Amino acid sequence: MVETVIKQTGKTQAFKDKANKVMGISLEDAKITKSYLSVAFLAILLGGILGLLQGLNRAGMLELPAWLNYYQVLTAHGLLLVVVLSAFFTIGYFYAGLSHTLGGLLPKVRMMAWIGFWMKIFGFVLAVIPILMNEASVMYTFYPPMAASPIFYIGLVFIVLGVWMCAFGAFINVASWRKRNPGQHVPILSFFATGVFVLLFFGSIPVAIEVFTIIPWAFGWMETINVMVARTLFWAFGHTLVNIWYLTAVSAWYVIVPKVIGGRRWNDLLTRIVVIALVIMNITGGFHHQIIDPGISEPVKYMHVFMSLAIGFPSLMTAYAMFAVFERTARKKGGRGLVGWYKKLPWGDVRFLAPFIAMAAFIPAGAGGIVQSTNQLNQVVHNTMWIVGHFHLTLGMSVVMTFFGISYWLIPYVSKRVLTPQINKLGVIQTIIWTLGMIIMSGAMHWVGLLGSPRRTSYSTYFDNATALSWDPYLFFLAIGGSLLMIGVLMQVYAVFYLMFFAPKGNTEFPVAEVEEDEAPTPRWTERWGLWIVCMFVLVGMAYVIPLVDFIVNAPPGSPPYKTW
Repeated sequence: MVETVIKQTGKTQAFKDKANKVMGISLEDAKITKSYLSVAFLAILLGGILGLLQGLNRAGMLELPAWLNYYQVLTAHGLLLVVVLSAFFTIGYFYAGLSHTLGGLLPKVRMMAWIGFWMKIFGFVLAVIPILMNEASVMYTFYPPMAASPIFYIGLVFIVLGVWMCAFGAFINVASWRKRNPGQHVPILSFFATGVFVLLFFGSIPVAIEVFTIIPWAFGWMETINVMVARTLFWAFGHTLVNIWYLTAVSAWYVIVPKVIGGRRWNDLLTRIVVIALVIMNITGGFHHQIIDPGISEPVKYMHVFMSLAIGFPSLMTAYAMFAVFERTARKKGGRGLVGWYKKLPWGDVRFLAPFIAMAAFIPAGAGGIVQSTNQLNQVVHNTMWIVGHFHLTLGMSVVMTFFGISYWLIPYVSKRVLTPQINKLGVIQTIIWTLGMIIMSGAMHWVGLLGSPRRTSYSTYFDNATALSWDPYLFFLAIGGSLLMIGVLMQVYAVFYLMFFAPKGNTEFPVAEVEEDEAPTPRWTERWGLWIVCMFVLVGMAYVIPLVDFIVNAPPGSPPYKTW
């Protein structure tokens, strides 16, 4: 009797899986993804406007009104793009992927997604109110000794709790699928989702601990706080967050882009190894953001630098895999010559063009990361505009442009509409404008940073100092690049909401590439997430237990809260 029920349940689920793939996403699941993506692109619209104001002010071309200062704009810009855009897009994208590859979301997982959504919205509102009141101009890196209103930190708590709710929802959906499909590999996009949500949960634990220690200090219930502990907990999260965005983009590079160009994806085993490696090694590397901080021993810094550089290995694997897929696909389509095969790639398809430029941008972006992980080179660029240029190259090019490319098929898919030739052409133009704007802006930031221009400061000539005056031409290019990016933002947001509500009705494919037909089976050990999480804990313990114990036992004098704006 039990076996019969199990067989019937399995057949029912198999039918649901097939129906989901043929008919598209269910309305309930689609509503979740559309809501998350709508918030993400509204965030980039508001964040882009603030970024333009910030760039024009930094170049000395615009004076902000008395009621809105540069550091308010900087804090809101960072919160909108670093926290809201990235979190909402990542969750919306992966929940659509889970729904598509696992036969739909479970009812309780949908409920958890909505609870997480409203918790994050509530937290964001709480965080924004003190920013608008000029009570929280502490920037994205909100660690002490600067102190915001305690309401700001309470808002951050709700954002983190909302992310955890979505992470556990994803885990429940994957575990349910594995129980119904014993012995099978989790579909590759859901495997990526598992890795990303593992990092989101465990990587945000340090910042949750930091925020819970900051709240009583911000209320005045504690006179001082251990700044070294707070900074370390923040960067254990901040370093991981960067690579969560990266892993999200990589999932589209491995799984989606090969299908878009009419090819097959790279070796399944090596793809899963890349995910596992990035999950295991990610959290241990935060000290390279503190590489010139006092109070951290050289051996500990060296270990973190090594772990930061070790992440380069799966990145190099990804670079090889992607260009191998491009060449293999193009040659099957008749491409000839040593490099002539590239002509067979679909350069006029925005779903390929945007992620391809994002991949290419990661070459200089990754090289810049190596610079900042090296003590001697970091001494030159630390806390200069170089850092800001690097950040915009990694997030603004490699990650956000991949998000843009995803949106041109994901939004029609969840909206049951189609990508029109006109919107595709608009997307190609938008991609070119965004690329030019980011190259100009990021390039100017890198160069003026090498000349010593500091980050996180509004425009100043420092009493007409000759060195500071020499930065002005580069800051002017920064403003030009920022203006082009704002045009790109407006075009992208228009395309997103047109595809969501006004494009012609129709069915759009969720493009998941298949592996090569003659590929060897993937070993079962790749599915042992318990083992990989234990490995991650071991590395985290090696990297953080000794320095954190030292910071607590041999604590430096605590700091009272400071308000510097």
